[in-house]
Amino acid sequence: MRIAVPNKGRLHDPTVDLLDRAGLSIEPTADRQLYADTVDPDITVLFARAADIPEYVADGAADLGITGLDQVRESGVDLQDRLDLGYGECRLVLAAPEEDDVSSVGDLAGKTVATEFPRVARDYFADTSVDPDIVEVSGATELTPHVEMADAIIDITSTGTTLRVNRLEIVDEVLKSSVRLFARPDVESEKAAQVETALDSVIAAEDKRYLMLNAPADRLDEIEDVIPGLGGPTVLDVDEPNTVAVHAVVPEREVFQTITDLTEKGASDVLVTEIERLVE
Repeated sequence: MRIAVPNKGRLHDPTVDLLDRAGLSIEPTADRQLYADTVDPDITVLFARAADIPEYVADGAADLGITGLDQVRESGVDLQDRLDLGYGECRLVLAAPEEDDVSSVGDLAGKTVATEFPRVARDYFADTSVDPDIVEVSGATELTPHVEMADAIIDITSTGTTLRVNRLEIVDEVLKSSVRLFARPDVESEKAAQVETALDSVIAAEDKRYLMLNAPADRLDEIEDVIPGLGGPTVLDVDEPNTVAVHAVVPEREVFQTITDLTEKGASDVLVTEIERLVE
């Protein structure tokens, strides 16, 4: 099975890191090589531009693809959105110069909009029943209103800084995007399911901690009430009178208060560890 992943740019490193943490480390390879093996002999990686990955998956060059939702929407291909991987978050927004009289989508009727995402733009305006001219550009979209190429733009923003620097104001949100795991509708193999589970287990473990402690057996009900675990804690007998071992997964942000409450209930020998993967 082959997974298409971004070959460079801001999505490359977090994608490779995610695969590594999921147990699918990519074997060392020469720079600019198109394919690479993973530690699983049945899984290889195809390096491609993020914008090209939807086509590679749709055409069968890869079975799974990791890329942004914006790239899939722009490609127009039919892929299954299998898993939100939780990084590469951004928005496609409609923006216009601050000094111009554009405060709503309707103000762009008969005007011009520049974008690197013409398909997304056409779909968006079709839903709003507004029909401006769409001008496709390949970069520096935010400059087009200032050189009289366009009255507004549809472009990616993460923090809004570039828009503010170029004196552009957001008129509307077009699309929320993040990096996802995509597959063709006909890909239903056991190996694909294993990849999805592995990636999901890394995401599920983020911001969680594994809590281990000893507790008085006669206060176990009080201890269980304190722990905000997933489905309740695991309780184990230990070779010590009136004592049990309690294990639980807790949200990281609740660890401090949980430990405070547990010690008040008689808990001891509290140990907190990170979790690399969690299959729920």
